[in-house]
Amino acid sequence: MTFSAATIAQLAGGRVEGNAQAAVSGFGKIEEAQAGQLAFLANPKYEEYLYTTQASVVIVNETLELKQAVQATLIRVPDAYSAFAALLSQYEAMQRQMLSGREEPSFVHDTASIGNDVYIGAFAYIGKNVRIGNNVKIYPQVFIGDDVTIGDNTVLNPGVKVYHRCVLGKNVIVHAGTVIGSDGFGFAPQADGTFKKVPQMGNVVLEDDVEVGSNSTIDRATIGSTIVHAGAKIDNLVQIAHNVEIGSHTVIAAQTGISGSTKIGKGVMIGGQAGIVGHIKIGDGAKINAQSGVSKSLDNGKAVTGSPAYDYTSALRSQAVSRRLPELEKKVKELEAMIAALKAGG
Repeated sequence: MTFSAATIAQLAGGRVEGNAQAAVSGFGKIEEAQAGQLAFLANPKYEEYLYTTQASVVIVNETLELKQAVQATLIRVPDAYSAFAALLSQYEAMQRQMLSGREEPSFVHDTASIGNDVYIGAFAYIGKNVRIGNNVKIYPQVFIGDDVTIGDNTVLNPGVKVYHRCVLGKNVIVHAGTVIGSDGFGFAPQADGTFKKVPQMGNVVLEDDVEVGSNSTIDRATIGSTIVHAGAKIDNLVQIAHNVEIGSHTVIAAQTGISGSTKIGKGVMIGGQAGIVGHIKIGDGAKINAQSGVSKSLDNGKAVTGSPAYDYTSALRSQAVSRRLPELEKKVKELEAMIAALKAGG
């Protein structure tokens, strides 16, 4: 697909500075882009490349003041990074629109309800009483269990597994290899030292506009639902246990593990490799630093770090002090020697 600078400016809500008919058919980084590609400049550290780039069109901030002439056509927008991201999303959506129909071999149960403009890739499996909305994209080797509901415009990338009775809303994206609705880790200890499996009878609900990265796992509830609320974004390799609830517009970075029945508030930010125990509450807007171990509930807006995690500012002060311990130890020994000398002389 080829687009003119004028068309891109219209899509991005910007204005053209230069040749409005300059055409692009791909994207490139500003320092590497070639003729026929679209690039963007948001970080001032990369401004030097604006004057040497081979890109045909570059998206820049409205406020940028040029230091020298540029060869590329510019599109000025209020926020270059956001505008470029929006254009990428629109381009991706256009590409997906081109996917439709059912590839063979694949299996769709006779009782399944399939909406309009749905793409079903080869080797996909769709079980009994599944309900799939319009414009859903189901890539090859996806498994969708019985009684699953999937909303409009949702995308299931290759190898995704959605267990029975789970519910996915509209505009959900699930990346390759992720498992939605596998059994929660529920085992009752027995008197003889063995463990008896507790049946996991609930499901998983992903609300609208949720995105889940590759190879993540979201366990079904023992009873009720494990819920990821609207707009939450989950990175690769994240484990969300049974009956967890993730608030809207919360972001969770890779390799985080959240134990059962913990409730995460709205707009929470969780860094990579964080570990969160079960049956606690994380308040709205809380921030959990990477590799933190959270063992108790957090108030709204609380920022923590470390393991066990505690107040972020206090933790930084403690780290600063700990780095000075050898110096402080040396001073203590010097003071002790001085005191000892004074006592000996007295």
